[in-house]
Amino acid sequence: MSVDLVVVGVGYVGLPLAAEAVAAGLSVVGYDTSPEVVSAVADGRSHVLDVSAAQLRDMKARGFTATSDPAVLSEAETITICVPTGLDAGGGPDLSAVRAAATTIAGHLRPGTLVVLESTSYPGTTDEVVRPILERNGLIAGEDFPLACSPERIDPGNPRFGLRNTPKVVSGYTPLCAKHCAAFYGRFVDTVVVARGTREAEMAKLLENTYRYVNIALVNEIAVFCDNIGVDVWDVLHCAASKPFGFAPFVPGPGAGGHCIPVDPRYLLDKADRAGTRLGVVHAARRVDDQMPSYVVERVRRMLAECGRALRGTTVLLLGLTYKADVPDTRESAAVRIALRLRALGAIVTYHDPVAGAVPELGPPVPDLDTGLRTADAVVLLVAHRDYDLGRVARTARLLFDVTGRVPGEEVVRL
Repeated sequence: MSVDLVVVGVGYVGLPLAAEAVAAGLSVVGYDTSPEVVSAVADGRSHVLDVSAAQLRDMKARGFTATSDPAVLSEAETITICVPTGLDAGGGPDLSAVRAAATTIAGHLRPGTLVVLESTSYPGTTDEVVRPILERNGLIAGEDFPLACSPERIDPGNPRFGLRNTPKVVSGYTPLCAKHCAAFYGRFVDTVVVARGTREAEMAKLLENTYRYVNIALVNEIAVFCDNIGVDVWDVLHCAASKPFGFAPFVPGPGAGGHCIPVDPRYLLDKADRAGTRLGVVHAARRVDDQMPSYVVERVRRMLAECGRALRGTTVLLLGLTYKADVPDTRESAAVRIALRLRALGAIVTYHDPVAGAVPELGPPVPDLDTGLRTADAVVLLVAHRDYDLGRVARTARLLFDVTGRVPGEEVVRL
């Protein structure tokens, strides 16, 4: 038997990919080393925001399964690597999951199987890291099997753009490999964009997210400057965004978070450093981003001081701990860093998040939002989840610092 697609890593990238492939009529199996993930799929419980339980049940009805048995890889016509690429303890690229996936695939790879790296990494990863591992057992990329790179473009919680209607950048180790990759994704993606090579595709993904990282840092720095000179940054942004050309709107916040925006530029900087190139703008953006949680804490301290209160011993309620509104993900969250910083300075920190629930580093959340709002000395809105009634928050809180710029009223202290 053969399987059209085996997705290695059934997470926020792999499961939506599997869903689109299944919907297009492909036979798909997910391979994951996590027993919890395999069990969740078997039970019809979706662990990924962008794939509902109903979708997962429909996928299973069409034959989709997940397994922790790597033998399924030997049956694949196409294998996609969709494993996490985070940061190591030193803040550098962590490709351990990519290397482990490639090693497992190499032990089951058969001639003719297309292997695609979707995990985000620095230029050269497909050729310099993945290819040598896949070739260990004698098969040669570009001759015995096609090797390609197509960086994921998943935006969790985005209701407008999903995998099918987001253009897919594809590339190959050779031009023929790229053709195989384009033909595969063309079966379930509306638009395929062919890059010159795998390095160009890898670099394109890093540029996309570094562009956002730099612009987030820019508006954060402008927000700090506007506060210093008494200018309403939110009105500045509103006016600037009215220009129909030459300006892309970004909004300030507590600092970049999530699995991509604060991580991908680190991959770019690491590659640049090893190539002997200094990316000054990206380094500057990193400094701004790293400073934002401390700046938010300082603004909270200043707000309390203006009311005759010290930060130490004061109860501060944080609203929203995820990195993004309405997405239950606290990875690299600036909000968590703010909470830990406040606690280190002696504040009594409580928190509430309607989508994230409990955050292990911070203990249990407040059991009741209304009670938390009434009893806290100060409230800090870090993420404006749609479940929050912002007007009610403003009316109930004794002191409110709004990092999001979304709360109405003149009595609110804004970033």
